[in-house]
Amino acid sequence: MIIETLKKCATFTSFTQKELESVSVLFEKINFKKNEYIFLEGDPSEWFYLVSKGEIKILKHSIMGKDIILELMSPGDIFGGVAVLDKKPFPASAQAMEHAAVIRINRQNLLKIMDEYPGLKLEIVKYFSDKLRDAHDLLKSIATERVERRIASMLLKLAEKIGVQDGDFKKIDFPLTRQEIAEMVGTTVETCIRTITKFQKHGMIKSSGNRLLIKSNALKKFLDN
Repeated sequence: MIIETLKKCATFTSFTQKELESVSVLFEKINFKKNEYIFLEGDPSEWFYLVSKGEIKILKHSIMGKDIILELMSPGDIFGGVAVLDKKPFPASAQAMEHAAVIRINRQNLLKIMDEYPGLKLEIVKYFSDKLRDAHDLLKSIATERVERRIASMLLKLAEKIGVQDGDFKKIDFPLTRQEIAEMVGTTVETCIRTITKFQKHGMIKSSGNRLLIKSNALKKFLDN
């Protein structure tokens, strides 16, 4: 599973099978139960993580006692990396949204393989540059966009990233509550419920059990107007 996870990660795509086998021995795999924390904000950053199975949410704990979801991580995604590289405590917490598995490598071994494979340094810098750009776009969206557009953009992004095709829809194949959606776009649960209900009435999304199905073309059209 470690090698398969590395293959899914964009920063390791240039590695040959032999190189993956060589570095894989430096990683270890850990399982987490639903809602279990991988690490907490402020913990020492000794480990560099990749999602192997399930979904991980990265969140901040506000002084008001509310959680703010910064990002959802899927198989192949890196998390906790910036803190590990600059040797500072984790700036946010990471929590399993469902049964999940991660692989991790400690700082010393990460630096070792970065020295051995210089191209990895560039890929990691590129990965975190993209993440920084995404964070900037999110902050800009929260500051300038109406709530409906923020929710539509977030659902569309999730559908395109991890959606599973289901007829004309893409299914977000893990539980995603209205509260979690609200926390991701900076609004109230009540506003989120009203918006999701409106999107459902217009056929842009639908629910099946505890899963959301997204009609990408319809949401894109909504955002283009």
